[in-house]
Amino acid sequence: MRQPRVLLADDHQMLRDALSHLLEQACDVVGAVGDGRELLSAAAVLAPDVVVVDIAMPLLNGLDAARQLKRTMPQIRTIILTVNEDPDLAATAIRYGASGYLLKNSAGTELLQAISEVMQGRSYITPLVAKGMVDSLIHSHTNIDRPELASTRQREVLQLLAEGKSMKQIGKILAITPRTVAFHKYGMMKQLGAKTNADLFKIAHKLGVS
Repeated sequence: MRQPRVLLADDHQMLRDALSHLLEQACDVVGAVGDGRELLSAAAVLAPDVVVVDIAMPLLNGLDAARQLKRTMPQIRTIILTVNEDPDLAATAIRYGASGYLLKNSAGTELLQAISEVMQGRSYITPLVAKGMVDSLIHSHTNIDRPELASTRQREVLQLLAEGKSMKQIGKILAITPRTVAFHKYGMMKQLGAKTNADLFKIAHKLGVS
């Protein structure tokens, strides 16, 4: 039986190296990348079975990367590996197409277990957040504290704005005009009730994109 092909995505080199060392006995680690856009490009070329991805990554966060992978390469299983214990965020990750959710303080053996589970078509949620996540999924239709943006492009623009990129820089990264970036920015501010950039960035944090 062949080893699962795993692609790692985290913006910390030391953690990528540690994960690669942890997994190399049981998995074929085919690559390691440092941001969400690089992840999407590498996944298209390397065709991994499993992607292990942090949420907080530059250019494109792990949640939106998982969503795009689910849409464009649904055969790839995505495991979120993060420091964030928020069960609402875990529930969002599953809704976006992730197959697993682990914390960075989980044991290394738990990551190996999660990879084994998702390779068999099952989901794996660390017990550290599982109960709260179930409650979040049950009550998600009444959760008014977490705003949502339906448009992937809006979320991409919001993350890059929160990272301090200018409209010109964002336009170059997303291959759109600065005017289109401004259209998305002010459309989001109206949609989300944000009156200032600070308001918008607070919402970005709630959405898990910063």
